[in-house]
Amino acid sequence: MISGIDRGQYPLARGSAPRRVLDLETWTDLGIPLLRDPREFVLELHRLHLPQPGTVVVAVLDALHRVTASASFAPWPHDADGWQHRNGILTHLRQVTAHDLRLPAPRRTAVLLRCREGAAGWTDSDGSWMWALRDAAGLHGLRCGAYVALTPAGWQILGDGRSGRNPHAGSWARGAVHTVTELPPRTARDTPHAQRSPRSRQAERPWGPARVAAIEPARRTGTR
Repeated sequence: MISGIDRGQYPLARGSAPRRVLDLETWTDLGIPLLRDPREFVLELHRLHLPQPGTVVVAVLDALHRVTASASFAPWPHDADGWQHRNGILTHLRQVTAHDLRLPAPRRTAVLLRCREGAAGWTDSDGSWMWALRDAAGLHGLRCGAYVALTPAGWQILGDGRSGRNPHAGSWARGAVHTVTELPPRTARDTPHAQRSPRSRQAERPWGPARVAAIEPARRTGTR
């Protein structure tokens, strides 16, 4: 049993079966905070992680909407339930940033970018990830933020309608990632904003290859 969480606050999509899914109307009704500069946010995450289709990127924003930590991972294709997705998001949040559960109210925001094939717009699988983001954010003491779908048509923030053509789901092929520094695995257990080697984490979790970036606002990893 998970204490401090009222499952009545997390309704399933209207008319849905036991699967943990949020429809777009329910998601919009949650009052998700708007990204201050969505285009720059998407460009920054794409520069850091170069997500391919099938990759999910979770990022943490501070009160000034700056990215303070982020991680990307590829869940197994057969994982389709929001509960499984929630576990993946929560695992990576715990590895890149400390929780805020002791604060009276959330000060930071968790945002998700999902790179996938298919048409733009909400899909049932997006609904599973929306449920997962909201639940994982609450369990880590964070505010639930925007959900960004990166498709062959470009990027789109589901629920508020803002979108752009670039980057898109195929933009990762433009070059290799040179923006994430790898540190010894033990650092992540001792330091909230640590970066961990993807190779060292392969045996620890059931999700696919991951890339982690911990970013200090005044001194960011990588180049513009």
